Amino acid sequence: MDKGKFETEWCLLQNQFDSYEKHSLSIKLLSVVVVLAAEISGVISIFIALILLVLWLQDAIWKTFQSRIELRLLRVEQNISEPSKGSAFQFNSDYYKGQARGITLIGEYVRQAIRPTVAFPHSVLILILLAQYAL
Repeated sequence: MDKGKFETEWCLLQNQFDSYEKHSLSIKLLSVVVVLAAEISGVISIFIALILLVLWLQDAIWKTFQSRIELRLLRVEQNISEPSKGSAFQFNSDYYKGQARGITLIGEYVRQAIRPTVAFPHSVLILILLAQYAL
């Protein structure tokens, strides 16, 4: 085992993991902008709520992709701290082995969507919009 290769892979994956976090934040900020624009323009409708739901699902999908990087990061960290027979630079191979399909994949998206850090901003924004719509 070449520890240096695992360290290089860790750096690459950690940068990508952090990038996914930034993009997830961008999706959340876009949701805030949508609600603000709807409020300012006075166009409060179910259509806007559906857009917010799509953004929420997109955030969940993004976080699902990020969680796959996290799984490989944890494996790489284990190989760095406890040398084993693992091979570096096997992200795609590991991903393919554990690739979810169909209902299982949808379940992953739902689990990510209900995590507090994902659900909180989206659910609150939808509730704000629906409260405005009801008034």
